[in-house]
Amino acid sequence: MSIFWLMSTLNLLILWEEPGTEAMTLNSRLLCQVSGRGASGGVQSYQRSRRSWVWNQFFVLEEFQGDEPLYVGKLHSDMDKGDGQVRYVLSGEGAMSIFSIDENTGDIHATKRLDREQQAYYTLRAQARDRKTNQLVEPESQFIIKVQDINDNEPKFPEGPYTARVAERSPIGTSVVTVVATDADDPTYGNSARLIYSILQGQPYFSVEPKTGVVRTALPDMDREVQDHYLLVVQAKDMIGQMGGLSGTTSITVMLTDVNDNPPRFPRKSYQFRVSESVLVSAVVAKIKAMDLDVGPNAEMDYRIQDGDGAGTFSIITDQSTQEGLITVHKTLDFETKSSYMLRVEASNRYVDARFLSAGPFSDMATVRLLVENVDEPPMFSAPVSQMLISEGAAVGTDVGSVSAHDPDSTNSPIRYSIDRESDVECYFNIDSRSGVITTARPLDRETVSLHNISLLATESLDQSQVGKAVVLISVTDVNDNAPSFAVEYETFVCENTEPGQIIQTLSAVDRDEPEDGHHFLFSLTAEAAGNLNFTLRDNKDNTASVLTQHGGFLQRDQLVHFLPVVISDGSSPSLSSTNMLSIIVCTCDVTGNHRSCSHGTSPLLVVGLSTAATAGILTCVLTLLGVVIVTVAVRHRRREPPMIDDERDIRENIVHYDDEGGGEEDTEAFDMLTLRHLNKTKPSHQDQNQNLSRLHSRTVQYRADKDQLFQEFIRDRLQDADLDLKAPPYDSLQTYAFEGSGSAAESLSSLSSLDSKNSLESEQNYDFLRAWGPRFRKLADLYGNEIGGVASSPSDSPYDRHLNWIRITCGSGSECCQRCF
Repeated sequence: MSIFWLMSTLNLLILWEEPGTEAMTLNSRLLCQVSGRGASGGVQSYQRSRRSWVWNQFFVLEEFQGDEPLYVGKLHSDMDKGDGQVRYVLSGEGAMSIFSIDENTGDIHATKRLDREQQAYYTLRAQARDRKTNQLVEPESQFIIKVQDINDNEPKFPEGPYTARVAERSPIGTSVVTVVATDADDPTYGNSARLIYSILQGQPYFSVEPKTGVVRTALPDMDREVQDHYLLVVQAKDMIGQMGGLSGTTSITVMLTDVNDNPPRFPRKSYQFRVSESVLVSAVVAKIKAMDLDVGPNAEMDYRIQDGDGAGTFSIITDQSTQEGLITVHKTLDFETKSSYMLRVEASNRYVDARFLSAGPFSDMATVRLLVENVDEPPMFSAPVSQMLISEGAAVGTDVGSVSAHDPDSTNSPIRYSIDRESDVECYFNIDSRSGVITTARPLDRETVSLHNISLLATESLDQSQVGKAVVLISVTDVNDNAPSFAVEYETFVCENTEPGQIIQTLSAVDRDEPEDGHHFLFSLTAEAAGNLNFTLRDNKDNTASVLTQHGGFLQRDQLVHFLPVVISDGSSPSLSSTNMLSIIVCTCDVTGNHRSCSHGTSPLLVVGLSTAATAGILTCVLTLLGVVIVTVAVRHRRREPPMIDDERDIRENIVHYDDEGGGEEDTEAFDMLTLRHLNKTKPSHQDQNQNLSRLHSRTVQYRADKDQLFQEFIRDRLQDADLDLKAPPYDSLQTYAFEGSGSAAESLSSLSSLDSKNSLESEQNYDFLRAWGPRFRKLADLYGNEIGGVASSPSDSPYDRHLNWIRITCGSGSECCQRCF
């Protein structure tokens, strides 16, 4: 069987490079169609579908910096016969902005510089259209322009700079830190992103692995106490470290952490301190410190006293904040007993690293010598607290006991004793200043004070500033000096229907004394009461006694109150006794024995059984109520009196009227301005300087002295009130004072009578002179000057018909401006 192949035209895509550029060109070629004949002798045809153009992706280098647009590639269609009938159109990412196409030739150019790190490829679409009809001559096809990487980015350390820690004296190769650098170039193309690490600074102490960036120690036994930190500089370079590669660096600060590799050491092997013998127990008397080059817990240490003669007298503790050894006093010091002590103190680390024990023990020893200094000490009592006993019956001057004190210093100064009177204010005791014997200074009473707590002072005779103190507790023992008495104030009642032998009261007693074997009270009746036929007393032998009736049928009308004297003895040796009166009240009772009435024929307070305190309370209430009633009556009586109104006291701008007859023209002399201004001085006459007033002052009559005094006091009081009134307004005010005179021969000045006078036009009154007095009296001139003669006075038969008018004009400042008699 023979087969025949027939080649027909197919498109073949060929890729080549033009000289001088790295762009790729796509072109289409015709291929033959293959035909074959089968075994049957027929012709078989194998035909692929026709595609006018086929291409792969274009490549263009990034960061091209030429002056002309960068040629990318060429598009061509088999339908393009070269006659210009086909035009090429480009669309997609960056079309016409980054990439341009020649619509006639299909050449593609990059018009801008590309950066692969910003965008690695662009997807575009190509069309071939008929220029005349604008119809597609080929189906639209999509292609990619890939930006080819170049080495334009240096390595960077995003986490740098670094800080790391490593223990001192670490072995070689101990990992410290891992550094990581990144490169923005394409790791799949060339060696632009392949990095190599190296150390630029920090050798020979540290090293870095080239491919992993792990920093390790390169020297052993690095000592923190010599150098505690290191600064390293590590570089990362691309292109596998070859020449021309880009590089970046970062810094690493390596801190050496402490280990306990240094034992404590005392700066000195011996110390000496001085200690006062008066220092208190537990007080710090010396401080020592061992030095340790380590820090933190590795420098913590403990101090111990290993041996020495002061091991029991002193102790040492560690100050946790300063790591000092504090030597404290454990027992009281005495220069006269021992003047110096020797201690051997050890300082050792609290935490020890076993790796470094081979270098030696982590402890050190030092010797401490403590010298005790002598001080002038106050006297010391043989016992700081003493207890003594004294009977309350002891006579004044009886010895209570004695105390002793001595001077602990070598001077052995004599001692003087005294009592601190603040502890014995009542001065019950005295002490002999030389012997220290305590004696009683006044009688004692155990029932008042049973225990005396006094403070004794011992003072050195040579130095009185040195004073020792001690406490003495003096207990006062009891003697039988108080007789027993009733325990309470009894209120005893007996019913009229009481049967014989009935117990109506049980008595008990108290005694302020306290015998050692307890109280044993004996109860009995007095000899006079032993023959009492009404009541009897029975001693119960248990410090109580019972009162019993000897018969029944007690009657209130016969005797309301019965008195029974009871003798109580304390049974001591010598025995003391007292007689106590028991009052028994007869009451009317019901069948159950309850008291119904005890008030027949006797005082109500006594019958109802009120005590003295209750009676006093009732009397106090009655007196209080009586006082309240008296106060209420007094207040009501006072309210009936009409109070004086404040307006009546205020005479500002008020006319005060008096019904007393005046003296006529003689009043003009009594109330002139001179009198008003000098109230304590009275002048008998006044001369008017205005001739128009001469006829009004024709005569002057001496006014009575008592009338002068009366009105002077009145005007003085009113002027004083007006001058002291802080609330008075500052404006001018007019105050008028009028008084009806007497004995005047002048005619009446009444304005009312003047209006009725037929001769008013011929009146002698003319006020034109007011205008001549100046602007200060213009107000008066306007009031009286416009009606000349309008107020002329008419003759009057009676001299008492005349009114003496005083017009006082008071300015805002309080000064008087004018006085005039009309």
